[in-house]
Amino acid sequence: MTEAHPELPRVTISDPQTLRALAHPARLAIMEHLAATEGAVTATECAEVAGLSPSATSYHLRALARFGLVEAAPSRGDARERLWRSTVQSWTIDVGRAADPSTREAEQSLVEAFLARDLERSRDWLRRVPDEPEEWYRNSMLSESLLLLTAEELAEVNRAVVEALRPYRKRTRTDPPAGARRVAIQYKALPLD
Repeated sequence: MTEAHPELPRVTISDPQTLRALAHPARLAIMEHLAATEGAVTATECAEVAGLSPSATSYHLRALARFGLVEAAPSRGDARERLWRSTVQSWTIDVGRAADPSTREAEQSLVEAFLARDLERSRDWLRRVPDEPEEWYRNSMLSESLLLLTAEELAEVNRAVVEALRPYRKRTRTDPPAGARRVAIQYKALPLD
């Protein structure tokens, strides 16, 4: 494994071209994989999670690099192997707050790509349920809770959820127990009225 990229920044993305570049399912998968992986990976490794060929994945990695989201990483010793790593620890967008209509449109495209990915993950789980072990079936959850909160209470709930998840993040969990699997938790906290 290569040396971790030290002190990666958390960034807010507001450039419409960068937002549009991210609003692609393969690029979202690549960014998610890089964010969850300590060190650097090859296009072949990213291709497995993006569901593409290594050459198609290389194209998407180069596109992400043009926007400064990934970069070439030092080799592991084989000069023929090109490695990539994320340049950011995490990224966010300020949905709907941009004054520029083209930026708001790009944000909307990215959010819709996220929501489509999350919906597909739920559908994939439902297709696999009959073949899943009982313990995984019993402990998985699709749930919604309607709460009555002030803005300050919502901030408190969000902080508590983020803190509860922190010890289990794939990137920083150094010694997960046997049988640990990647689990996606899609968390949304949105006022309804």
